Amino acid sequence: MCGIVGYVGNRNATPIIIEGIKRLEYRGYDSAGIAIINKEHELKIFKEAGKIIDLERSLPAPNETSGNIGIAHTRWATHGEPTTTNAHPHTNCCNTIALIHNGIIENYKILRKKLEAEDHIFVSETDTEVLTHLIGHFYREENNLLLAVQEALKLVEGAYGIAIICSDFPDQIIAARKGSPLILGIGKNEFFVASDVSAIIIHTKRVIYLQDNEIVTVNKNNFEITTINNKIVTAKVSEIDWDVSSIEKGEYKHFMLKEIFEQPKSVGNAFRGRLIPELSTTRLGGLGLTEEELRQVERLHIIACGTSWHAALIGKNIIEGLARIPVEVEYASEYRYRNPIIPDNTVVFVISQSGETADTLAALREAKSKGARVFGITNVVGSTIARESDGGVYIHAGTEIGVASTKALTSQVTVLSLLAVLLGRMRNLSSTYGTTFIEELIKIPEKIQRILDNNEEIKKIAGTIKDSTNALYLGRGVNYPIALEGALKLKEISYIHAEGYPAAEMKHGPIALIDKNMPVIVIALKDVIYDKIVSNLEEVKARKGRIITIATEGDETIKDISENVIYIPQTINVLQPLLSVIPLQLLAYHVADLRNLDVDQPRNLAKSVTVE
Repeated sequence: MCGIVGYVGNRNATPIIIEGIKRLEYRGYDSAGIAIINKEHELKIFKEAGKIIDLERSLPAPNETSGNIGIAHTRWATHGEPTTTNAHPHTNCCNTIALIHNGIIENYKILRKKLEAEDHIFVSETDTEVLTHLIGHFYREENNLLLAVQEALKLVEGAYGIAIICSDFPDQIIAARKGSPLILGIGKNEFFVASDVSAIIIHTKRVIYLQDNEIVTVNKNNFEITTINNKIVTAKVSEIDWDVSSIEKGEYKHFMLKEIFEQPKSVGNAFRGRLIPELSTTRLGGLGLTEEELRQVERLHIIACGTSWHAALIGKNIIEGLARIPVEVEYASEYRYRNPIIPDNTVVFVISQSGETADTLAALREAKSKGARVFGITNVVGSTIARESDGGVYIHAGTEIGVASTKALTSQVTVLSLLAVLLGRMRNLSSTYGTTFIEELIKIPEKIQRILDNNEEIKKIAGTIKDSTNALYLGRGVNYPIALEGALKLKEISYIHAEGYPAAEMKHGPIALIDKNMPVIVIALKDVIYDKIVSNLEEVKARKGRIITIATEGDETIKDISENVIYIPQTINVLQPLLSVIPLQLLAYHVADLRNLDVDQPRNLAKSVTVE
């Protein structure tokens, strides 16, 4: 992890690859580096711990970094501290081969021990350097770089997306993938390699998504894709349907704020074309299931990580309530290792914004190996989960740059609510409710906008808790996962310790933490358990907790209990999370911004977690 960019063509590679990794900064990283083959066919390596700007400052004069081929990397440390020595690229003993790598080589210790016995000298603590030396070992034996890469990768256990240049081949890049995304960008007499389309979208919209165990050898005029076993592959060229404007901040201070404000549009995109008002139901054609197959579904497993897991919990509540089908929600990292039981007529859904989350992808493969039909809910067209699922649904949220996910969650919840109505209407959900659901869902974008219009007031409330060291989030029913999500957002970007709980569970432990310094953020909307959560609020007030309440417009009672109230519009119970989460996103954002923190690139986090 975390970002790969490569270029070969007629232009100077350095500014192109530096610009490319800058477009990947949002993914999170702690060091950066480049490798260039200059006009004299010399391999030059430049790398620095810290930010890309630190790398740029350390570069020598432009004439010393000029060349028509180069690779660049941003590293998110896994093996070894974030130091300049551990930064990529890494080289072999002869300093003729440079390699950058996303992923983890799980058997690197065994390989390193064997290579050290053959007098290979290592300078870093990384697993990546082992792969560089291993390729160098086979290259010395075979005198064929592609063959050396193939032979080395046959010995590797783990995940990788790699790009390699060699001074013996001053116009060639070799790149390969297994479990970590990698694409080839096709230009005119030039080619690009990248781990994410956003790095090269300014140069080309024509790309090839490499598959696992594929290797591409590319120069400025052509390319060839082979498998690890040297079988030639005919690949499909895809056309990217978005442009660079979608990955720029525009008028907003941070990408996260921009993406919060994009939610009226992104939620609308998630349900557009998927409503059937005349039948009081919905459609999700990407599933590829017949009506009979949908009726035969007896149980759902929903698997995800992080924010997507919170969306899954909300989906469980909605699907069980409307379709009366039992739903199990699991962390992907646990599901993949616990030998899950998947009964007949169970359908598995995996949720991932990027479609590349390593644990979720492994869980997908585990479920498929047990014979389950697995469907993906993802945002990225052409992602690995999208390709390996039996079918699925794109959430159409648009590019999400901020590491802390916002609009992906509301789009995921929208899709899950559509699934709930689709399954419910095939069972015992009334047409009256189906019609009400559709009518209310259509109003949600406008209601989100009304909450966003209250942004300045929410910012003022954020100022009252910005110096806190802890916070408690409480919710019940369908809003309990929103309490979890609100706490996660605050932790992720402000570094304030926060926990989410079902409000009734507060008295079974967390109430011991409440005092005059503890902010308690409570979702208390008008629904069937409103009176119960008001009682929970009274318990907090009695202990002098500082209560911030998310309440339904027109609720005056709640003012007497709360220090601050953020009002949101009324909607039906199952759609409340699409509204209640918005002020919590804004609250976390403003707290972090008021603390002068890097909102879009919080420490230690990465946007797409492609390692275990």
